[in-house]
Order: sequence, then C-alpha cells, then structure tokens
Amino acid sequence: METAMAVEKLLEVAESEVVIEFKPGTKCRSTLHLRSLHPSSAVAFKVQTSSPAKFHVNPPAGVLPPHASAALHVILRPQPHPPTAFPRSPSDRFLIKASLSSDRGDSATPSHSHDVKLKVAYVGPFLLRHAAALGDAAAVRHLLRRQPHLLPLLPPEAPATPAAAATPKGWTGVHAAAAAGEWEELRRMLEEEEEEAAVAEVVEARDAEGRTPVMVAAGKGQLRCVRELVEKWGAEKDARSRDGRTALYRAASNGDADTVAALLEMGADAGIATARGRTPLDVARDKGHQEVVELLERGEMVLTASRKGDLRRLECLLRKRVGVHGRDQYGLTALHAAAIKGHRDAVALLADFGMDMECQDVEGHTPLHLAVEGGCLETVETLIDMGANVNAKTNRGATPLVMARSMGYEAIAQLLATRGAVSSSCIASSSSSSTS
Repeated sequence: METAMAVEKLLEVAESEVVIEFKPGTKCRSTLHLRSLHPSSAVAFKVQTSSPAKFHVNPPAGVLPPHASAALHVILRPQPHPPTAFPRSPSDRFLIKASLSSDRGDSATPSHSHDVKLKVAYVGPFLLRHAAALGDAAAVRHLLRRQPHLLPLLPPEAPATPAAAATPKGWTGVHAAAAAGEWEELRRMLEEEEEEAAVAEVVEARDAEGRTPVMVAAGKGQLRCVRELVEKWGAEKDARSRDGRTALYRAASNGDADTVAALLEMGADAGIATARGRTPLDVARDKGHQEVVELLERGEMVLTASRKGDLRRLECLLRKRVGVHGRDQYGLTALHAAAIKGHRDAVALLADFGMDMECQDVEGHTPLHLAVEGGCLETVETLIDMGANVNAKTNRGATPLVMARSMGYEAIAQLLATRGAVSSSCIASSSSSSTS
C-alpha cells in the first residue's frame, strides 16, 4: 500500500520556478526538467497555468515510465509591454499535477497524486534597463541578485544598489558571470564577440586587482566556468594577478580539490609562486588542505619518478592524470628530467601521455636540449623520432646541434645533422638548471 511519503515523491522538478528572460514583442522560452521518482509505476502529469492566454506548454501532459525524465518547454507568447511586476510575478503561476498511471498509461488513480506549484520570474537585460529607467531600486536589486553578470549593463545614472556597491572594481560581465557560475551566460557573451581578438581581450580582461575571469571562477569554486574559459576560449590558466596569485593558487588556498585537479589536468603550472614566494602547495599545507596537498605533491612524484626512470611508478602516476604538467622552480618538466638522465623509455612514456615535446624551462631549454646535454644518443634519437624540433633555440639562441658540438658529443652532433639540424654560430651554454 502506498504511503503518504511515497505519494509526495511521485515527481521531481529540477527548477524551483519558471524563469523567463523577457524581451518585448518576441517569444520568450524557458525549460522545466521533470523526473519520475516512482520505482515501478508510470507517473502521469498534466500542466496547468493561471495565464493560459499568455503561455504555451509543450507537451502539456504525458506519462513518465519509472525513473524516466522529460523536458517541458514553456513559451511566453509575444507581449507588447513588460510585466507590471518583476522579477517575481504575483499573478502568473504553473501547476503540475502528477499521479500514478494505469499500466496502459490512459488513466490515473486519483488517490495517488500530488501537485507541484511553480511561480514565474521575469529577468534579463531589458527588464534591468527598464527598472533603472523607472528608478525602481528594489527591482534592480532583485534582478542583480538573480543575474549578477548583468551589472556592467546597468546605466551609470541607475539607482545605487548593494549589489553594485559590493561588486569589485573593474569587473566585466564575463567576470560577474564566472563568479556566479553562469557558464551559459558567459558563453553567450563571448559568442557575441565577432572578432577573435575581441574574444581574447574579454577573456583576459583584468579587474582592479589584476584578476582575470578564470581567476575569479577558480576562487569562487565555479569549475564549469573554469573549464569553459580555459578549454573552449583559451584563457591563460597560469595568468597572475597583481599579488602573483594564479587560478591554481586560489583554488588550492580554498581547499577546492576538484578545481585543483581540473587545473592540473589542463596543464596549470603548480610551481608558480606569488610575490611573496609562496606556491599553491605552500598555501595548501599551511591551511591543512590535505587532499589538495596530495594532488599537488603528485607533480613532484612524477618529476622524481621521471628523474629515476621508475617506469612502473611513473605509469601509475600518469594514469591518474594529475601532476603530468608539473614543473620545478627552474621550469623543468618530467620530460626534461627524464631526457637529461637518459631514460629513453620514460621519455617515450611521457610523450605517449601527451607531454609537450617543445616545453621549455626558464632558460628556454627543450627536452631535446637536455637530452643532448645528458649525452645519451638513444634518448636524443627517441625524441627526434617523436617529432622534437632539432632546431629549437634556447633564450640565448643555442640549438641542440650547437650544444652537442661544444660539449664534444660528435655522434649526437652527426645524428642531429642527418635529421635536419642547421649549423649556427651561436655560443652554446650548458643548462644551469640541470637536475641532480
């Protein structure tokens, strides 16, 4: 026999209200996501609204199999004038009636039913400007609470609001969207930029403290926005604010293990220190964020395993996808460490896991430069076979061939020459950042 508790949980609606981004004279849409909570019986639903002349719902009714989901599309028919009250409408409401359906899905058992009530909220840039023009500070405040990324659109003469006063100086709409976790709005704003240069300018825009949107998103724990900015829009993941803090540092300081892991996976440099010389690992240790400490220490473990040529340990760490892109204080990666020590199998393994063959340390040495310095012909050949640039130059202009000849490695020099290395008059310098 069904209990009262079971009856109340026939249907779940993901949204707590129907949110309509209002624009006059056009159809405005919203989506509701329904999910059946009944484990064995189908759940029938029917949607009713207090304003049937204004709203259309598709589908207006249906039957959900056990634990199935469905999307309802709510359409506000074109309205010539803005709503009389917003964001929350006092008169527009929706009622979703749910009940257990018969096996055929063509009738319902009234004794096993419950209702879901939803109010309507009207939001969007048009209404924000409209409220500002009316001098309606309360409406402006409520709209900005729901959509803080709209703050930059507020006219200068608009009534002062706590939201405006609390917003950091220099924030763009993308900063605000990133902070609020509004990744879809963030994407919309960037897609509206027609020129690639304009997109890059917006993505890397800095506020008064030198923070970019990806730093703000990382600091607020908005992982979806971090991924959107870095992976889709090419945001600089290692950018530093005025105090030298990166997105990774901010996430580590907050103990946000998920964001730390994601940034490391995306190649963020855990070795970048702040203006006071503190790294993400330092701040995580000081604050007792043990999970974050363990994530960051894996980068050091990968470097150590690469330096020692410990293939079993290295592969185990690489499969966890964390620490692959770590660097030490000299900018050396695991690939640099394996190359200079002549561990050709470790070099091949690291390359298979996607490490950049042309990554450079602080002096501009690539792994091939350090393989030459290490004097291991087989490792040099492995790197070349994998596509390493034989004519790469350090900050001082030294190529692998110049280094090989200056160090007396004739066999390596001959190999480089036969594989396309070009002679240069540059003076080679041995790396001062060699691993020990």
